[in-house]
Amino acid sequence: MPSVITPAQLDWDENGQPVSQAFGDVYFSSQAAMEETRYVFLEQNQLASRFSALPCGHCLVIGETGFGTGLNFLAAWQLFDTTAPPGTRLHFISTEKYPLALADLTRALALWPFLAHWAEQLLAAYRAIHAGMQRLVFDEGRVTLTLLIGDAQTELSQLEGRVHAWFLDGFAPAKNPDMWTDALFAEVARLSAEGTTLGTFSAAGAVRRGLKAVGFKMKRLPGQGKKWEIMRGEFITPSAPVGAPPPSPSKPWFDYPPPVAGERKALVIGAGLAGCATAFSLAARGWKVTVLERHSGLAQEASGNPQGVLYLKLSAHGTALSQLIVSGFGYTRRLLERLQQGTAWDGCGVLQLASTAAEGQRQHTLASAFAPGLLRLVTPAQASELAGVPVPNGGLYFPEGGWVHPPALCALMAAHPNIGLVTHQHVLRLEQVAQGWQVWSATERLASAPVVVLACAEQVQAFEPTATLPLKAIRGQITRLPATDTSRALKAVVCAEGYVAPARLGEHTLGASFDFNRLDREPSVAEHTHNLALLDDISPDLAQRLAPASAEQLQGRVGLRCTSPDYLPVVGPVADPEAFDAAYAQLRRNARATCDEPCPWLPGLYVNSGHGSRGLITAPLSGELIAAWLEREPLPLPRPVADACHPNRFGVRALSKGKASPPKRAGLDGR
Repeated sequence: MPSVITPAQLDWDENGQPVSQAFGDVYFSSQAAMEETRYVFLEQNQLASRFSALPCGHCLVIGETGFGTGLNFLAAWQLFDTTAPPGTRLHFISTEKYPLALADLTRALALWPFLAHWAEQLLAAYRAIHAGMQRLVFDEGRVTLTLLIGDAQTELSQLEGRVHAWFLDGFAPAKNPDMWTDALFAEVARLSAEGTTLGTFSAAGAVRRGLKAVGFKMKRLPGQGKKWEIMRGEFITPSAPVGAPPPSPSKPWFDYPPPVAGERKALVIGAGLAGCATAFSLAARGWKVTVLERHSGLAQEASGNPQGVLYLKLSAHGTALSQLIVSGFGYTRRLLERLQQGTAWDGCGVLQLASTAAEGQRQHTLASAFAPGLLRLVTPAQASELAGVPVPNGGLYFPEGGWVHPPALCALMAAHPNIGLVTHQHVLRLEQVAQGWQVWSATERLASAPVVVLACAEQVQAFEPTATLPLKAIRGQITRLPATDTSRALKAVVCAEGYVAPARLGEHTLGASFDFNRLDREPSVAEHTHNLALLDDISPDLAQRLAPASAEQLQGRVGLRCTSPDYLPVVGPVADPEAFDAAYAQLRRNARATCDEPCPWLPGLYVNSGHGSRGLITAPLSGELIAAWLEREPLPLPRPVADACHPNRFGVRALSKGKASPPKRAGLDGR
């Protein structure tokens, strides 16, 4: 994963038009940019008629090479708004190797005042745009923009889904030959199905021959303005039925499950971050969602702390977890723009202090692997200035980080009109029936729907189909410290082994302990004492300013983090464990065996759990991942990352080691 992304470097010509320094080319024609966009991309893909013919509940997916100033996206969005029926959706996917800075994007889009309604929404959401897949959501989920930040061919090779229309844009082949390659055309074809259309301003022979070679029927057409010719195309060599996602060769356990029949109704078990995020993403797609919660309201367990840290613990090696964190951080950060700063969240920045030489070396490696807009090294003096109080070490500063009140984020996501919350519903059993699933308490049926998503942390193991998932609860306790006149100087979250956040409603949050031996939820004096020791390590000066009471008098809160053995969340569709072992038994003999047997899915059953201490960053985007699996949409994460989070990974690993899935465990209710 390329982590250090170079922002676009622009010049501005005498007409106020942006010009790329890297390619020496304009982003759009100064004479007739909007007319060209409409002619080359909207008309050649017949988008007006296709938008107007979309059935309710359906989504049209557009793929683009070269996001640039976003002009093509805004033009497509404007047309969609004026022609598409209610209940339909637009998903626009675009690559960009050199993303514009917000100030440059603002200046460029000001040239098109008639697009101001849509441009203002894009600019408001244009935050935390970093390497990899970045998902932006507009109009309550009716319009989705997925930016693939990086090399076009590399990023498209990680994309999973189907594209219905292509905008092949970007700088001209003569200016940017590295993009217009046979490898890129092959990815365009892989993501297309019979009937996928294409428009491009380029009529170069190499482009026409390359697209024909991968299955497109191409036609040259008269251009407009300075462009003598353009091209349109249609994919005529399908690799799968129309609308079907691309297959996963030899890995059917990671394929999209078949579509779920019946009403677009879903039950989500659990009203924490994972449950609310799942409900939010499904509701945005028109699903009627009922969230069942055993407590009296939202965010009553691990998601109920007064302050959680929006902080990225990364690897410099492009691991699946790092890619998930970067994409998830961006998605959550943009979502928070809809909340009030000060009580619900604060983008105050996060400092991670380097308290040891080994940590300092790790931070130097990270600083060379990621862009300074995401993280940068700071000296002890700089760290103290950023923190507002003296700290003993320098470290990494995350300028877009901060703290969040998790219940406020849960409430934001659960407020969608398609979501209903039913409390005091302790689900203990699932029963598969012809119409989908029934959920039961100890004595009665609580609800039924074609789809059930288990988002109840380690309680996922209470249900027979998911009893073998290796989830583990880890106790964590935070300490609540009343703010003092001098402690209010703290103006950034500061982390070392623990963390302390700036005051919210007159109180600082300090934490958090990790206790692997207890699972009760009663705060302990020992863990308060532990947390106070963490505060001394973070800033002895701040510890004196807070002058906390004795540990016996402190208030706190305990939550149980749910994690997996590889520290990745468990997100995706669920298979029948016994049938899975039987279907892929050959993996016991050969871990690299090619398997063609369809996965024995349990139709309509999904899980979203195992987020550990990273739930603020990974759970919201995981809701989008669940919805994409269910709706057979392009995934919001690179395919290898989605696979690394898939519930079936544990069954594959067990078989590859010559084992069957672990025996079913007794439910958490003792059954």
